[in-house]
Amino acid sequence: MKLSTAENQRLRTRYGSWALVTGASSGIGKEIAERLAEAGLNLCIVARRKTALEEFATLLRTNYRVEVLVIEADLSETSGNETVLNAIQNLDVGLLVASAGFGTSGFFADNTLDEEQQMLAVNCASLLALTHHCSRVFKARKKGGIILLSSLVAFQGVPYSAHYAATKAYVQSLAEALYHELKPFGVDVLAAAPGPVSSGFADVAKMQMSMSLQPSDVGTPILKALGRTSTVLPGFLSKLLVYSLRTAPRPLKVRIMQLIMGGMTEHQRKN
Repeated sequence: MKLSTAENQRLRTRYGSWALVTGASSGIGKEIAERLAEAGLNLCIVARRKTALEEFATLLRTNYRVEVLVIEADLSETSGNETVLNAIQNLDVGLLVASAGFGTSGFFADNTLDEEQQMLAVNCASLLALTHHCSRVFKARKKGGIILLSSLVAFQGVPYSAHYAATKAYVQSLAEALYHELKPFGVDVLAAAPGPVSSGFADVAKMQMSMSLQPSDVGTPILKALGRTSTVLPGFLSKLLVYSLRTAPRPLKVRIMQLIMGGMTEHQRKN
């Protein structure tokens, strides 16, 4: 799914000339990065897998004639965030897409503390550091955009994905508040809350997802929503799942999510 010519022009005008995209080697981050390149924005793409980034950068330069800066960084480490901030300090970055993240699932007590802390560092601490930096720069400039990748699971507790859902609740809450704080300064903030997406996430989280969207289903709706609302539920499946639970009491939402996530993780909880 591609953006219209008018939308491409809007993105260039409001957020050009450079965009910073984390988690750009796969999934939603990669899809959004390509749509931004198609719109004519130069890109700083961040991930741990340098080879994958270099291959993607070559594709973007060839197909869209944009400049691409590859930043190899482990965002679970403080040094990784410092690497990113140092790399962009002399670039006119006007858009942050904080897409890097991963999940754990199953019984929280059975997961290792090290893995949970790494997830917290990537999903929350790194996102905080980059968002804080860009908020300051964009606020002073009175122009810019920030997209934070939330999730369908951000709106209630989710048994068998307890900590991952908690990290996304943090992202959702932060984005909703910053939308209002930064709006008077000409800075657009968006929480993107997709449902299950086929992006390699399920393999890392050891989940079996029978229904999922493709990254191409959600990238364009996310970019179209930036500057127009505080939260977007990209894709029909995301909207269906959230709206069907909207009127349910919170304890019932948690129970329903337990049933859904229980089906996705039953294979590993039996091991």
